[in-house]
Amino acid sequence: MPILETRELTVRFGGHIAVNAVTCAFEPGTLTAIVGPNGAGKTTYFNLISGQLPATAGSVLFKGEDVTALGPDRRTRRGIGRAFQLTNLFPNLTVLENVRLAVQARARNGVDLFSMASRHHDLIEKARHYLDRVALTARARTHAAALSHGDQRKLEVALMLALEPDIFMFDEPTAGMSVDEVPVILDLIEDIKQAGDKTILLVEHKMDVVRRLADRIIVLTNGTLVADGEPAAVVALPVVQEAYLGIRQREAGNG
Repeated sequence: MPILETRELTVRFGGHIAVNAVTCAFEPGTLTAIVGPNGAGKTTYFNLISGQLPATAGSVLFKGEDVTALGPDRRTRRGIGRAFQLTNLFPNLTVLENVRLAVQARARNGVDLFSMASRHHDLIEKARHYLDRVALTARARTHAAALSHGDQRKLEVALMLALEPDIFMFDEPTAGMSVDEVPVILDLIEDIKQAGDKTILLVEHKMDVVRRLADRIIVLTNGTLVADGEPAAVVALPVVQEAYLGIRQREAGNG
């Protein structure tokens, strides 16, 4: 059984259909890249899956259960994790305290979330583990507000790791990062994938990243699913060459 499905998932804004009856299933342990030109509906589709937007029509199923009516917090508690677009950081808390709170929330030990960290040695150690995974251990005592854009993205990944979701949703994870910072995030996503027990959805414009990571590519154009399959086959399709890569196919004899 797929871990996640969308069935005829649709959202309209006035007369504009941003996502148009998208039916798609995602198998456990796979990494699916969602690609398409700007304005294709990729992030909107993500928002519908994670609950940030209510659907106009259709449904979202997680582990066979209809979660369409659930808000983003309840979907997160079920196991759908979302990074980068609407992840909340506590800017006036340190990097370590941010992750400790996420670990504590996962442990359902949240009666006093802001109690002294020294009382929660096990939570602190687990938080340090996640900081180490995203190469932020050296910034543990830095306030989140003082982090660079790239380090804030790393912290958001650490928070999602701490929540231990079944599904990881990454929306353009390397956008705005320096060349030196990109490998940390890509290696981390690859590590999550290789563990084999998580499902990953990835919105990404960079085709080198897609080719490196994806087991499968789905393509959205004008909110409609136009291609779905293995990366090499999908990238070679004329509809993808034109709609996503911007390469117009020339008729034979024209050059």
